[in-house]
Amino acid sequence: MLKHIFALSTLFISIFASDMLSTEFFEKTEESASIKKWRDSNFGLQPHHVNYILPYGRREGNYISYDIPAEKYINVEAELQVSLKMNVLNNLFNFHEKYYLSYSHKAFWQIYVDSAPFRETNYNPEAFVVFPIADSSSIFQLRSLTLAYSHLSNGQGNTENAIYPAGVVNPGSKSRSINSLFAKIGMQHGNLFTDFTLWTPFAGNDLSDNPDLMDYMGYGELKFNYFLGENMFTLSGRYNIATGNGAVEATYSHPLIDDVYLYAKIYSGYGESLIDYNNYITKFSIGFSFSR
Repeated sequence: MLKHIFALSTLFISIFASDMLSTEFFEKTEESASIKKWRDSNFGLQPHHVNYILPYGRREGNYISYDIPAEKYINVEAELQVSLKMNVLNNLFNFHEKYYLSYSHKAFWQIYVDSAPFRETNYNPEAFVVFPIADSSSIFQLRSLTLAYSHLSNGQGNTENAIYPAGVVNPGSKSRSINSLFAKIGMQHGNLFTDFTLWTPFAGNDLSDNPDLMDYMGYGELKFNYFLGENMFTLSGRYNIATGNGAVEATYSHPLIDDVYLYAKIYSGYGESLIDYNNYITKFSIGFSFSR
């Protein structure tokens, strides 16, 4: 276990390592500009969703293993998320809109068991456009309209028809994916920011790997972001009226040093990850975030 904790600590420390480099050590040559850009530039990349490392996350009950042979998962694990976007085009239709491409990568890491396997990884590329709205007449002032295409997958192949050795039961397909279109309205009232999102599976979308996914994920989300001094609180919820399934997530962040925040979250409901979309999970996690 100690070697896994050391590995996670090394990953955390490495995030700051590049900041210790300085252009003072580079000679002023024709390559200096390229070296400085390589060291200092973000190459147009911006944070999208929250970027975080949560070394400790505990849930009620244990995780189900879909592996052959079965991994012995425990109810304590680490969680990582990297989420970036790039502005690729602006004001195409003279609405001052901005066009983006984004990619989010979320991993659930069983770092406290032997071999420290990644229990589940979700991949989420998106393309979206944000239309700004200047509204000062209402209590909740409209700020933006976002229209997007999203692909969400766990990157697994369909193993439903795979042949296993005699005596080994086929656990079924581990593949989970959905293509969707969504629209999001952003609103503001003082220090309170509210996002209301609706989504639907994209026409022709193949949900054969998870035909009841929407029964658990629902078709929309309401999220509140509230700032109190340097602290940020969020509360979000999803709900399917027809099935009564959904989820609630609450987070808290507080700045520690530049671009590093104490980050804690509580999740309760369905859809924490794609592999467990139909399993009810209540989980507390704590660690660090590098964006908000």
